[in-house]
Amino acid sequence: MLPMREYAADFLEVFHHVDGVIWKLERAQTFDEGENPSWNAMRAGDWRRSLELLEAARETIAADLPARGELRRLRVVETPLTAYLQWELHLLALRMRLGERGRVLDAGELTGIERDGPLPELVIFPGRHMYHVHYDDGGACAGARRIDDADVVAAWGSVVSSLYERGEDLLTYVDKRVVPLPPPRMGTEAR
Repeated sequence: MLPMREYAADFLEVFHHVDGVIWKLERAQTFDEGENPSWNAMRAGDWRRSLELLEAARETIAADLPARGELRRLRVVETPLTAYLQWELHLLALRMRLGERGRVLDAGELTGIERDGPLPELVIFPGRHMYHVHYDDGGACAGARRIDDADVVAAWGSVVSSLYERGEDLLTYVDKRVVPLPPPRMGTEAR
């Protein structure tokens, strides 16, 4: 497994130079976003400030999108939404308005697939390799295992793209199901 620093360096070496679709599968319902100001405002109970800080970070978020490839994110959701997920879906909606593509899939759609446990957190680069991303007990990224086996990468790419096609447009989901919610409250969810 690549520790966080090595994973980040390895990831960035390819991310902004790759052509084609980069797949991202997110399954966990809560993560730790570290020093992200918007995340920390939400955790402190200031939802209005959290949303303002997301909007203020628009330029930084845009710079975080791939320069040449197209990032397609599949976000699996369980309801009721965790406070983290309510916050993250607002972030992902902004990322979509800036050029990312995303869909939401209800976790109930995965019952036949997740017999042995939840799907892994994955980032798949076209025709190259993928990362199985690992998190510590608090939900902070701890690094990733890089997988270079072309057959494994292709198989997971097929799974994620198939699930993506079954998902709902992320912006539509956020507008219908997330925007109307009251401000999230931390401490009510479990990982």
